Amino acid sequence: MVFPGTPPPPPAGSGSSPSGPSSTSTKFSPQSSSSAPPKTTSLLPKPRLDYATLLADPAQTAHNAMIRNSPLTHGPNHLPHMIRLRDTQLLLLQKISNVRSKQKEVSHLIKANLGDKEELVRQAKKLKGRITDYETNLNATEEELLELGLVLPNQSMSDVPLGPEENAVEIEKFGPEPIPSDLARDHLRTTNWYELLDNDASTISTGSSWPYLRGTLALLEMALINYATSICLKHGYEPVIPPDIIRTDVASRCGFNPRDGDGDAAPTQTYHIAGTDLCLAGTAEIPLSALFANRILEHKSLPRKVVGVGHAFRAEAGARGSDTRGLYRVHQFTKVEMFCVTAADGEGGELMEEMRSVQREIADGLGLSVRYVTCQSHLMIN
Repeated sequence: MVFPGTPPPPPAGSGSSPSGPSSTSTKFSPQSSSSAPPKTTSLLPKPRLDYATLLADPAQTAHNAMIRNSPLTHGPNHLPHMIRLRDTQLLLLQKISNVRSKQKEVSHLIKANLGDKEELVRQAKKLKGRITDYETNLNATEEELLELGLVLPNQSMSDVPLGPEENAVEIEKFGPEPIPSDLARDHLRTTNWYELLDNDASTISTGSSWPYLRGTLALLEMALINYATSICLKHGYEPVIPPDIIRTDVASRCGFNPRDGDGDAAPTQTYHIAGTDLCLAGTAEIPLSALFANRILEHKSLPRKVVGVGHAFRAEAGARGSDTRGLYRVHQFTKVEMFCVTAADGEGGELMEEMRSVQREIADGLGLSVRYVTCQSHLMIN
């Protein structure tokens, strides 16, 4: 790639830039921490899970967690324990309902001056205490049930390929034939030669993998954002610039809590803001989801389609090797994200195909070589 007004590219094998070799080397250093973030606050009601569906076929639910590589906190006893908690929840709800009915009867007798008022008042106090005890037990039961339920991944579709990345199923390929790889076209070598990245400034300002895009490269990113967004607008998507900082509660409700390894002790891939319940968004779809949270949308207004332009922040804890050089596996990058809301029993499949066609239109216009594959079960975020 040659830009107007720039010198010719360096000869193959040369790693120097016009200003000479860099005097500062950068080394990747994960920015995440394994310490737990502060307890989050929420302006939203607690999530409501469909326990009847989740627990109707425990074997199938456990199988779905296995194929999605989502370990259950209680192992083989996870779902049986959820079933016991669910039975306890339903029993307590029934007891509370029965006691409330008895409360109403006693209250009616007191107001109507029927019977021994002193005895009726004693019964009312006793019933109130019983409800308090039942509700205390119910709250503890529901909290534990919800905690275990949120560990379960979403249900996979029947045509999802099982296993790791190498089991991907190719759906289609389009665009020109890929050009064979060549070290002379290494992106970091090219950007250094044309002074499009400033690694020394990154090292001073923030650290490695926080790139400065300069000159033509900065203009290229802006042009790509505008190009992709304009195509989405043509297909009826409303443009949105969401905030880059969100409540950790919102990220958690979206199922976005990636870690470098299994268990809560593994380093988080999310940047948390110390002393707050806030974090940097890992993808624009998280703040976009908050646009529709805790709202009632009329069926006739669906589907709702937005396209967000935001920054994504990833700690990339544990990332090492050649795939972290230059613009690969960076900690901050810009995303153009399509986001749709429709009825649960609506046109979700059709919208997915529409989004894929929009993506293809974007890629076709750029002359990119694209291989479209199904996402394997191990790569799906909960």
